[in-house]
Amino acid sequence: MSDAPQDKVLKIQIEGPVAVLTMDRPDKRNAMNDRLLAALEAFFSAPPDGVKAVVLTGTAGHFCSGLDLSEHVAREAEGVLRHSRNWHAVMDKIQYSGLPVVSAIYGAAIGGGLELATATHVRIAEPTTIFQLPEGRRGIFVGGGATVRVGRILGPDRMTEMMLTGRKYGSEEGLVLGLCHYAVGEGEALPLALDLAGKIARNASLSNYIMIHAIARINDMSRSDGLFTESLAAALSQTSADAEEGLRAFLEKRPPEFR
Repeated sequence: MSDAPQDKVLKIQIEGPVAVLTMDRPDKRNAMNDRLLAALEAFFSAPPDGVKAVVLTGTAGHFCSGLDLSEHVAREAEGVLRHSRNWHAVMDKIQYSGLPVVSAIYGAAIGGGLELATATHVRIAEPTTIFQLPEGRRGIFVGGGATVRVGRILGPDRMTEMMLTGRKYGSEEGLVLGLCHYAVGEGEALPLALDLAGKIARNASLSNYIMIHAIARINDMSRSDGLFTESLAAALSQTSADAEEGLRAFLEKRPPEFR
């Protein structure tokens, strides 16, 4: 695994086609501040050449404990609006950069940390994981995209209850609810994330890109618009050079070699 230039709050390591991003604010349980948010934005705006999948994780036993309230800046309404919209832009960048992102989660995935996790495409949680939206208990409201991403996983009724009560979910409950896709044992999240990211990186880049962009957007569409968009996505993927290679490899009984 080779090291790439690193921001002090975000470690970036490259292993073949997989980039491993480690949020590195151990004394803050990897709480999100503007520098960490900017580092994530910078990576997903211009990923290193050759990277086809990403693993996102934390350090010192935690994924991300949300917004760093110790660096909270008193803002007027317009400032809060703009700050929230910047969070939305960065979360969209993570979800829609075109790179599949696998998150290895343990410890805190709280508030903004849960918003960040649900911007990733594959989520793996260890037994120490805590999924929580505690904003309501602090007299505030979510602003990093939870009403869309978490709300569409849980449904508005369950998310409302989660915020009203400050309820915590563990990895097994999160698996049932859809907050994570895999619930694994202690120390198993990162190895599984690396394994899955490696497999995903061997897919055709175009089909990965289309899956990331089309499926979430189709969910926002009417039935007829969604079906038409599905047909467009199928037409793009099935007429590509990678599709030809995939069919050829199947007939020749060998692994495909995509671009």
